[in-house]
Amino acid sequence: MTDTLQVANLRTHFFTRAGVVKAVDGVDFSIGKGEVMGLVGESGSGKSITGFSLIGLIDPPGRIVEGSIKFKGEEIANAPEERLRKLRGNRIAMIFQDPMMTLNPVLRIDTQMVEAIEAHRKIPKQDAWNRARDTLGMVGIPSPDERMRAYPHQLSGGMRQRVAIATAFLNEPDLIIADEPTTALDVTIQAQIIYEAQNLCRRTGSSLIWITHDLAVVAGLADKISVMYAGRIVEQGGTDDVIDRPVHPYTVGLLGSVPSANKRGQRLQQIAGMTPNMLALPMGCAFKERCPRRTQSCETVPDIARRHDRAFRCHHPHVEALAE
Repeated sequence: MTDTLQVANLRTHFFTRAGVVKAVDGVDFSIGKGEVMGLVGESGSGKSITGFSLIGLIDPPGRIVEGSIKFKGEEIANAPEERLRKLRGNRIAMIFQDPMMTLNPVLRIDTQMVEAIEAHRKIPKQDAWNRARDTLGMVGIPSPDERMRAYPHQLSGGMRQRVAIATAFLNEPDLIIADEPTTALDVTIQAQIIYEAQNLCRRTGSSLIWITHDLAVVAGLADKISVMYAGRIVEQGGTDDVIDRPVHPYTVGLLGSVPSANKRGQRLQQIAGMTPNMLALPMGCAFKERCPRRTQSCETVPDIARRHDRAFRCHHPHVEALAE
């Protein structure tokens, strides 16, 4: 069976006056029907640019310079804008971190949601209106009939984000790309949105890429995790494997800096240093300046290694974890 999405050697670069920023530099992953993948990393690791690349939202001076993006077997990397427009919001949907990237401030919620349906389906307006209202209820919005007639400025930030999430779900797309959509929401609503996203995937077979810096969020949501650092995926594997038995030192550091992973009273295990300047990445492994396992061999770029359904890019991985 064909995967919903297959990404191979994806490279998205930004050609600035100061130099070339290799925001995404040779990324590979695939997602099957109904599968949820967590794309995890610090700010500036290339997560969001990866998501924007998949849906064709890279503006100059950025562009996809190499690689393949196959959506249900169709190559869409650098596809014509007309073709991408037919896919966006219909077969592929994106939920942005800022809901106002989705919502028009001068149009009522019902106008925007009904238009999102009618742009891709020929159904009676009342049926489209009912579908939009029901989808608002699905993401936990109280009194959806009343909210449908409101303008975005009349809703709270959390409510606006839930409207944006509902809009992405409207046409039951094959693939949803969620770019940290619950960051601005309180913990209770965050859990509700994640629960509804899981239900949608199970019910419709939609695939989901959940982009986040928070491993705790994807721990109970994703089937598998891809960890990004400096434009590259440094570790991939099943969620339980990556969280319980991390192989890459960066993943170990991310997990160690989560308060719940430490014993009460212990200091957090911080990752030393800062994320590197993407305009001046060090030679060899991009993580070497912060890595406790650094040796002379880290002066060369590590290749992807694969063991026991795991993939990692490191000269000195915690391979002892694989033997457990």
